[in-house]
Amino acid sequence: MSVLLRPGAEAIASKGWWRANQWLLLRRAVQLGILSLFLLGPWLGIWIIKGNIASSLTLDVLPLSDPYLLTQSLFAGHWPETTVVIGAVIISVFYFLVGGRVYCGWICPVNMITDLAAWLRQRFNIKGGARFPRQSRYWILVMTLIGATISGSLLWELVNPVTLVYRGLIFGMGMVWLLLLALFLFDLLLSPRGWCTHLCPMGAFYSLLARYTPLRISAAGRERCNDCMDCYAVCPEPQVIPPALKGAEQGIGPVILGINCTNCARCIDVCSKDVFKFSSRFSNPTQSSSNTFKQSEVLS
Repeated sequence: MSVLLRPGAEAIASKGWWRANQWLLLRRAVQLGILSLFLLGPWLGIWIIKGNIASSLTLDVLPLSDPYLLTQSLFAGHWPETTVVIGAVIISVFYFLVGGRVYCGWICPVNMITDLAAWLRQRFNIKGGARFPRQSRYWILVMTLIGATISGSLLWELVNPVTLVYRGLIFGMGMVWLLLLALFLFDLLLSPRGWCTHLCPMGAFYSLLARYTPLRISAAGRERCNDCMDCYAVCPEPQVIPPALKGAEQGIGPVILGINCTNCARCIDVCSKDVFKFSSRFSNPTQSSSNTFKQSEVLS
């Protein structure tokens, strides 16, 4: 049984290493590719993208802005330029379509650090650690907006790890290395997946855009599940899996509808039975005795 092996070992044995890691490799390529596009200008003078991940202009035509940054600006009493508003609308529509937490799994550079910490915890069987309620991130999100309102400034951006990474890569990392090391050690030793899945207000904000996201992962082959638990072991938000995977008897369809699913597709990679696949929220039949079709809105 794969429960005695590392997560994904059974998938590698049955599908091969490439198919058992293809979505992970694609995510890393996207994350590093986006970083590279931002750095081509300041490092090599090739200005495909001007600005940073918070606000940028692509090919001198397409404005892209972080809607969370825009929200903080509004709470701080600052109305941004029109191009920033347009850029935030574009990004919001994009994440509405593909899933807000896609930002966390496919874009955010800090994700690579926290994923490494999670992998090392499994690799060296590090147990225990502090547990935080997953709702903590929403309280922290509220606090960042209250802080912006009281101070009239973007307080969160002074310590936002994502913003600091991009500034550091352009102007020099300096103390940013210490912050990233602290996040890594926090996840590795103190709290399993503590930052991204329990505390980060950016993840909380982007999850709010995923309420009606069409693109979803589905446990369409859930009747083939052999209870190996590998999907739970690799999922950064495992609480979103059970309704779709085990909810047939309750009339719950196989599509994962939890707003905190990052669409990272690791469950697709590590499943040796090909239970999971990308699908649509509209392709969510139940297997109840009445053969009715309904959806279960699981806001996990």
